[in-house]
Amino acid sequence: MNDIYINTKNNDDDTAEDIKSSSSRGWAKLKRNKAALVGGIFLLIYIGCALGAPVLFRGNPSAPNLMHSLSPPGAEYFLGTDELGRSILGRILYGSRVSLMIAVGVVGVGLIFGVPVGLISGYYGGKTDFIIQRFTDMMLAFPGFLLALALVAILGVGLNNTVISIGISMVPMYIRLVRGCVLIVREEVYVEAARAIGTKDRHIILRHILPNVLAPIIVQTSLGMGTAILFAAGLGFLGIGVQPPTPEWGSMLGSARAYMMGTPHVATFPGIAIFLAVLSFNLLGDGLRDAFDPRSRI
Repeated sequence: MNDIYINTKNNDDDTAEDIKSSSSRGWAKLKRNKAALVGGIFLLIYIGCALGAPVLFRGNPSAPNLMHSLSPPGAEYFLGTDELGRSILGRILYGSRVSLMIAVGVVGVGLIFGVPVGLISGYYGGKTDFIIQRFTDMMLAFPGFLLALALVAILGVGLNNTVISIGISMVPMYIRLVRGCVLIVREEVYVEAARAIGTKDRHIILRHILPNVLAPIIVQTSLGMGTAILFAAGLGFLGIGVQPPTPEWGSMLGSARAYMMGTPHVATFPGIAIFLAVLSFNLLGDGLRDAFDPRSRI
């Protein structure tokens, strides 16, 4: 029994060294990925605008000024004004804060509910796995945006309900992703050795399995943030997401539909903001996947 225990400790050490070595190689590969670096730069700018919005724009972005309604971009209003005379620049800056909160909240819901369920489903298998996967299949039968749309219709409009609805629509993706990774990791020698010496399942899951499935989770989190911003913008565009006067990019696009032909800047700049934010997350997510996902390396 002592020999087995010693070998298991050695396996744990070897596993930890392999994880560190793989992480080092992954970060080195990520730094060489120009597209991922561009995405990271855009993402830093986006986060900086969100955090520094009160400094970059002094004033109330929701205060109307009908005297300057639909003013074109110029010296006084750098990106022009909307139909109520509100600065589009200020609303985009403050809207980035709302979009960032939605993205973080959505992936938080996905991680909190999806990762533990995926770990349990993949590790225990059997009837537990069957029940969880059939429930996941029912959720995946709906397209993600359609499921979020249905949940918003049930829960009601608003920022919190938008986060909850989009987050729940992403839970099945995390369940499937984590389950697939766990099915591979649970067959490794160090997991079998841990079982052989009587290690509790909770300890095996948290110490041996979870660290080895973190890389795909991180990749999915980055890609999920871009999807969350896109879904939130879609709900806002339809008028059932974040409600005015809260500045949100999708609702800005929705209110600009009637003015697109005569004053295209009202819709152009919020659309560019959505495009760049989603693009930055996707570029960084693709770079992380190429660098850390073992299937991509194979």
